[in-house]
Amino acid sequence: MASHSQVLVEEKSSVRILTLNRPKQLNALSFQMISRLLQLFLAYEEDPSVKLVILKGQGRAFCAGGDVSAVVRDIGQGNWRLGAKFFADEYMLNYVMATYTKPQVSILNGIVMGGGAGVSVHGPFRIATQNTVFAMPETVLGLFPDVGASYFLSRLPGFFGEYVGLTGARLDGADMLACGLATHYLPSTRLTALEAELCRVDSSDPTVVSAILDAYTQNPHLKQQSAYHRLDVIDRCFSGRTVEEIIAALEREASDDWISTTIRALKKASPASLKISLRSIREGRLQGVGQCLSREYRMVCHVLKGDISKDFVEGCRAILIDKDKNPKWEPWRLEEMKDRMVEQYFKRVEEEEDLKLPARKNLPALAMAKL
Repeated sequence: MASHSQVLVEEKSSVRILTLNRPKQLNALSFQMISRLLQLFLAYEEDPSVKLVILKGQGRAFCAGGDVSAVVRDIGQGNWRLGAKFFADEYMLNYVMATYTKPQVSILNGIVMGGGAGVSVHGPFRIATQNTVFAMPETVLGLFPDVGASYFLSRLPGFFGEYVGLTGARLDGADMLACGLATHYLPSTRLTALEAELCRVDSSDPTVVSAILDAYTQNPHLKQQSAYHRLDVIDRCFSGRTVEEIIAALEREASDDWISTTIRALKKASPASLKISLRSIREGRLQGVGQCLSREYRMVCHVLKGDISKDFVEGCRAILIDKDKNPKWEPWRLEEMKDRMVEQYFKRVEEEEDLKLPARKNLPALAMAKL
């Protein structure tokens, strides 16, 4: 079965090492991979001989996101509900990971984008290296930061989550550690030794796992051009009530490369995506992870159905399919994306059921806190 070769499984005493294995596609998550991961995670939770799960990627990526090209194909054939099934299963996997009863260690030695963040950031241990590149690039695809990003981005310091989610800015491993997206950082040359040590653990006590990771972790220096040095400007500007206010605030700042790059990124993105993304992150600050995923599912159904804007299909065409990088957004301008249109995304699509999250039992305190 293809799904079995797309997720490699190694059993080492009480540890299971899962490797995302579509290196040519930068380990983009196919429907089969999501189903397989969900099946494995649920099985390991019930299996008392499994104490720890390690997740990593083959090649130069951890995971570059969900494989949306198949979803776009479904929409093109008039079957957006098939695409909705992909997202429902993906969000279910995110939820199981967020509320998992055994430690999950994600080794982010390469590209981590979109759906790749969804299968790692919800877990308790995320290891970045000098090779890590993180981004949530959804707004330039006519989508929005989903996979529970409205939960984890909204909990980053200040308004850094709004900055990352709206601009699609790239972060390196040091940035990730500084803002809390990663819990540990080490040079990739140390990963083999760390993995070997984790495989000898024979404990599902997170403090035991944590102690091992702490012994390996290093404190990298933030690069001079790191956006994290700009937290004061980010808080001043990205605290704006609307996307228009955020851009106006950035334009009032003394211009430099970083300011102009940030404004350019916002002006390149889908206006519809920017507006729903901002509202989603703001709502996420006050919601549990399950509520966030349920709301994001309502939103993604509207995105796929294309009843308010068809920017997702257009964004994927421009960036992933034709690669002309010249999307024709509709609406074209922020002021044309009215509040009542934004409001629609947060209502249930007619004849579409809400996301049914699996019941979770015997949750540890850390998982309970997320609910």
